[in-house]
Amino acid sequence: MTAVVEHIRGKTFHQRRGRVAHKLAHTVDYVLFDAEAQELKAPGWFGRVPGKPMAVLDSDHGGPKGQGRGAAWVREVLKARDLFAIRGKIELMTLPRVLGHEFNPVSFWLCHDTEDQLRAVIAEVNNTFGDRHCYLCCHPDQRPIEPSDILTATKILHVSPFLPIAGGYRFRFDIRPDKVGIWIDYSADAEEGLYATLTGPRRPLSRWSMLKSALRRPFGSRRVLVLIHWHALVLFLKGAKYRARPEPPAEELS
Repeated sequence: MTAVVEHIRGKTFHQRRGRVAHKLAHTVDYVLFDAEAQELKAPGWFGRVPGKPMAVLDSDHGGPKGQGRGAAWVREVLKARDLFAIRGKIELMTLPRVLGHEFNPVSFWLCHDTEDQLRAVIAEVNNTFGDRHCYLCCHPDQRPIEPSDILTATKILHVSPFLPIAGGYRFRFDIRPDKVGIWIDYSADAEEGLYATLTGPRRPLSRWSMLKSALRRPFGSRRVLVLIHWHALVLFLKGAKYRARPEPPAEELS
């Protein structure tokens, strides 16, 4: 089975609510592919093994950070949660490694049924302290996830040091053949929170698209990490309250 690796030139937008307001908007480069495909149709610069200029490794995803097992871990999660309606393909949408460097604020496992309907999404969230937690988003009755559906999860992982571990997330997913849209609304309380979006078209990954991304947004995940720390500095200078990192959650998924 051969699957096309897709390039999502995404736009991400964050808006912080509360006493200290802040907005940011950037473009990012995600890839999306069938994580269980035996072969991938992609330029030679991309691969699933170390040493490629752009790569996605199983060890980076699915399970503890650095000890991932890829889609095999996802299948185990679905079985353990009795999500038997999800027997179709499992796609991974993530920031790829670029020149060996890996960092993903959030990746998404897109889980489908045999009719290619989206039934569950696992949001794989990482912070800059090296911690990871995954949030399973699905309906209790396992019905397909529609673009207007709101799926909720209690926040467990400390992500931004300028926001508390309290409250919860409201997720919305609009995954289409030609584009993706993901909206996350985090509320700590009635006033404080964060609204984040990730949207973009789906196109086959090509040498030309990889080259344009390298020129316009060089260094891939290194650039993302620099931008995160830059906006953290801006928030600190604006007077946002800094919260020390607590112990990470013992469980890997909720």
